[in-house]
Formats: sequence, structure tokens, C-alpha cells
Amino acid sequence: MSQTVAGTLVDVLEKVGVRQIFGLIGDSLNPIADAVRHSEIEWIGVRHEEGAALAAAGQAKLTGRLGVCCGTTGPGSTHLVAGLYEANRDHAPVLALSGEMPRQKQGTDYFQATESNLLFRDVSLYTETISSPAQAPAVIHQAIAAAYAGRGVAHLTLPQDVIGATSEGSVTSVTTLKQRPEISAGEADIAEMARRIDEADRIVIMCGAGCNGAAEELRALSDRLKAPLIHSFKGKDIMSYNDPRWMGGIGMIGTKPVYQAAMRCDLFLMLGTDYPYSEFLPRKGAVIQVDDRARVLGRRTPTALGVNGSVRPTIRSLLSRVKPKSDSEFFDFITDRRKAWDEMLDKQSDLARSKNLVHPQAVARAVSDLAARNAVFVIDTGLNTLWSGNWIRQSGEQRIIGSFNNGAVGTALGQANGIQALDRSRQVIALCGDGGFNMLMCEFLTAVHHKLPVKCFVYNNSAFGLITLEAEAIGVPAWKHGIDFPNPDYVALARACGGVGFKAERPAELRDVIDKALKADCPAVIDCVVAANELPNFPHVELEQAGNYAKAKIKETILAVTGG
Repeated sequence: MSQTVAGTLVDVLEKVGVRQIFGLIGDSLNPIADAVRHSEIEWIGVRHEEGAALAAAGQAKLTGRLGVCCGTTGPGSTHLVAGLYEANRDHAPVLALSGEMPRQKQGTDYFQATESNLLFRDVSLYTETISSPAQAPAVIHQAIAAAYAGRGVAHLTLPQDVIGATSEGSVTSVTTLKQRPEISAGEADIAEMARRIDEADRIVIMCGAGCNGAAEELRALSDRLKAPLIHSFKGKDIMSYNDPRWMGGIGMIGTKPVYQAAMRCDLFLMLGTDYPYSEFLPRKGAVIQVDDRARVLGRRTPTALGVNGSVRPTIRSLLSRVKPKSDSEFFDFITDRRKAWDEMLDKQSDLARSKNLVHPQAVARAVSDLAARNAVFVIDTGLNTLWSGNWIRQSGEQRIIGSFNNGAVGTALGQANGIQALDRSRQVIALCGDGGFNMLMCEFLTAVHHKLPVKCFVYNNSAFGLITLEAEAIGVPAWKHGIDFPNPDYVALARACGGVGFKAERPAELRDVIDKALKADCPAVIDCVVAANELPNFPHVELEQAGNYAKAKIKETILAVTGG
């Protein structure tokens, strides 16, 4: 039976396991919409194409499987690009589809004309126009293969007359379109790793996203080497917070004991991480980096040995080669300091800390305490990232998704919608700053429309909080006129959209409000009015930076008095 090029595309997406396509239908996408209507794939109509790209990225980040989004001709496609950087920067396989005018109209400055392949070139590993039905099967295969092979974005431009035409053949070799397998490190590298480990006394193991699925092996290696396990933010959810080996994060979303461990060790193992903040990584002593992406080896800090391989098989090979260590003095030193740091975090998130002010740490901790054991947390970018990242105490079964490398504000709700669409019975929690939520709050309508029971918690301090800190870090007083803003009534907004809304303004209300919200069977917005001037913990602050904060605060006080 013959089918259109659009039908061929949708058929192969169905075969590779795509369950949803996110987008907005326009005239150039009508053939795609018709093909989806006759498939088992669910169409999720978003309110903004950036939300479609974010939803596809969220799915791909969580599962490693292909996410799909689309936008129609011109502006519909340009709206996709910002959201696609989430998949690009976090190395998640996404296929983006752009509608395009019929071929006979191209090159004539026609209505909504866009050079789509040029537009998508920076964000895509592969971008191509399907220019004829005969070309379509091979190009479709190539695009999906590129997204999986490079773990990033592939993009196809779809002229309306081509995708509506009868297809000439079907996509072959569909079984080759799948996630990249794990790769084993070479024997020589394993032997050299073992030699260096055997010679070292104080070892720290840093775990990134490449360690997902290797928790058992990491525990075994930690026990054998008496080495503390630390993590990047992207690797936080690999183990439960209370695992005695899991000492905490590094950097701003991290702890002082972990920073001390990194600076005092004589061998630092970086496993499955391309952590970009070099100032938190050791500059002295030996560094061994293991990653299945050869291009990232050695680029963040001076590295003695770079090993190209996946973490899990590499550790398995290593465990039988390294000698067990008996001296736990360094491990115990870090453990003791971790306990003291945790006690400080407990005090900062204690609801009894203030009678009338809700501190943002308390919001994160209460959400963490009351969330389902297999919940997915989707964290937005901004000061709220520090509250959520440092005070969530993950169960080991929960997942944590964020704008880890792109660092884009306003991305949490869109990603949460995509993740929720995969399983409407799983608890999906978006933790947002008010500035970020305001950017794409229209995607709450998407959640309501498609019965995606996302729970969206808003840290409401009526300001871009992180911008304040960034200004003060260089000694500049925060410009309140550009940073502060009024917020809508989030409870009324949620109800007007067809969801439910809750509000917590005092500590005594917080846990009850969170509990009710999490039990709601529909999308919910929870307005958490938090203390506006709360400062995060700084695990590592240079003396000059501390002085800049002090200068900025003095200047802000003077401006408040003078009205300047």
C-alpha cells in the first residue's frame, strides 16, 4: 500500500519507539498531522514551539531515546531553536522537523521564508532538506542515526509538496536506529589505571551523568579503595543522598567537604563527567578521566591519563585489577565534615527557623521529603537551582533533570511536560523560579489540555535572584529596577487554565500545602512566597569575591537611603 513521505516518516518513528510528537500544526505540517492521526503516536499540541522542543529534550534526557518536535514554516521553526539547545548542550537525541513552503515558492522571498538549514546549523549535528520523495527514506534514516550516534539534535526541513507526495520506498535498516552501546576501555588503559590507583593513598571518585546505571560498581570501587564518591549536579541522582559513600556535589551546587576532598587528594578519578568549572577541580596531583566521548578527555584540568570507555564496563574490569586499601583515614575525614555540613543544611531548612518567613531551603527540603520515591524533579535555572540542587535529598530511585549545560531560564515546565507524557502516573515535579516560570507559563495550558499532572512549584521572590548575586560578585550593586518585578496571582492563574493552585506564605502552611498539591490528580501550581534576600552557601569563595559582595551590599544600602 502506497503512502506519503509524511507517512513514511511517521511510520519509522513509530517503529523506533517514539510515543509522542510535540508541536503546533500549521499548513506546511498538515501532511505530518494526518499521518500521526493514523498512527499510534500521540500528538501533543503545545502553546509555544519552544515548549515542544523542551518537551522532546526532557524525554530524551530522561530515557536516552529519541524525542521528536516540530514547527511549521518560518516563525514556527525559529521558535524551536531556543528549546533545542537543551538537547544539543545536554547530549540528548532529538529529531526536529521544520515545515517549509512548496519548492516552487522557494528563493522568491515568499511569505515566512527562512533558510532553515542555515538557521538550525549551530544547534544540529545534522540538518537536511528532503527535496524529493526518492531521497526521503535515506535522509530520514540518516537523521535519526545522527541523533543517536552524536547524542544530539538532527533536523529535517520538510517542503509541503514533498511530504504530501507519494513516497518512493520505505526506510530500511530500522533496527540500526538505536542508542549507542557501552564501550569497553582498552586493556593497556585499564592496566595503567590500576597501577596509578595502587600507588595513590588519598583517592576521590567524581561521578557524572556517564555513571548512570553503574551505582553498584561505584559502591564496590569506593569500598575497595576507601575513596569518597562525589558528584556533578548532573550525577546527583545516581545514588541516594544518605548512602555513606555519596559525599555530595562539587561547585556552587555542592559542599565545602567535597571541595576539600578534591583539593587534598593525590589521585582524582573523573568518571563520566565533563564538568566545566575548572576552578573546583584539582590543579595539583594526578587526574584520571574516563569517558565514552574521546573529545572531552583532558580539557577541563591537567590530566595524567585519559581513558576512552564507558564507566560501567571500565569499573568492572578495574575492580579485579586494583589492590584493596585498608587505610580509611581520608574517607573518615571527609565523612565527619559531611555530617557537620548536613547539620548546617538541616538548620537552614528547618521550618522553625522563622515564624513568618518561608525560607527557600525549606521549600526544597519539604518537597523532597514529601515526593514519591520514584518522582522526577525538573529544576529550572537561576537562584532556585541552588536551593533545589543543594536541599533535595534524592532516594536513589528518583531522577533529576535540569538545564545542566545550557543553563537556560524558563525550561523546567516544558521539559516536565515531555517527561510526564511518558507516564502520567509518575510524579513529575517542576521546581521553578518565578522569573523562569513567567517566561513560558503558557505551557501550563499544555499540561492541562493533555492531562499531564505536572506539579509546578514556584519560588516567588519577585526578582531574578541569581542576577543579584552575579552583580554583587563583581562589587556592583544590584539594579533593582531591572531585576525586581510584580508577579500574577499564581493560584488564580492555575485555576483559570483549568488546573489547581495553592499558596504558602508562612512556614506553618508549607508542608500541608505541598502534601495537598502532590496528591492532586491534575496539573498544579504551588506559589511559595520565599524570603527575597536569602544568600546561598558558598563552598568556595575567593577573598576578592567576598570583598566584592561586601562592597556591593554597602552600595545597595546607600542607594536604598538616597533613592539612587
